Amino acid sequence: MDISPSTDPAAVIALDNLRRRYADIVTRRAWSDMPDLFTDDCPIHLDLRGHELHFTGGAAIASFIDSAIANFDFFVLSILNLTAEAAGPDLAVGRMYICELRHEPASGTFSQAFGLYRDDFVRNDGRWRFARRRYSSLGRFDGSAFTAFDVPDH
Repeated sequence: MDISPSTDPAAVIALDNLRRRYADIVTRRAWSDMPDLFTDDCPIHLDLRGHELHFTGGAAIASFIDSAIANFDFFVLSILNLTAEAAGPDLAVGRMYICELRHEPASGTFSQAFGLYRDDFVRNDGRWRFARRRYSSLGRFDGSAFTAFDVPDH
C-alpha cells in the first residue's frame, strides 16, 4: 500500500509538522533540536539574492542561522503557506513560504524578510525528514523600503 502525501492525510500532517517544528526551533533558537529534522547528508542551498551559501545537515544550518540572527532581540519565523505532494512511497516534495519578523535593538529597527523553501523529504523508519532544502529570498523590508525579488519557477 502506498502511504504518501497524495493518499494518506497522516503523511501531510507529518510533513506540515516537520516544517512547523523547524520554524519553532528557529524562533526559540533551540539549535540542539535542529539536526533531528534533517538527514545527515541533507544539502541546503540558500539564495540570498546577493550571494549564495551551501551547507550540509541540520547542525550546519543551525550554526549559520544562530550567527545570522544573533543581533536580533526579537525574531519570529512565521509560516505563510505550505504545500506537499508525493514523489514516491517514501519521498515527497513541497514548498514553504515564510516571513521573518525581527527587531535589532542597536538601531531600533523592525524589519521583515520573506522567503520560499523548496524541500525534498524522505521517510525512514516511519519518520519524515528534510532530504534537501533550497531557500530563496522573496523580499525584504528594512524599516523604510521594500525590495522584492522574483519567485523561482524551479
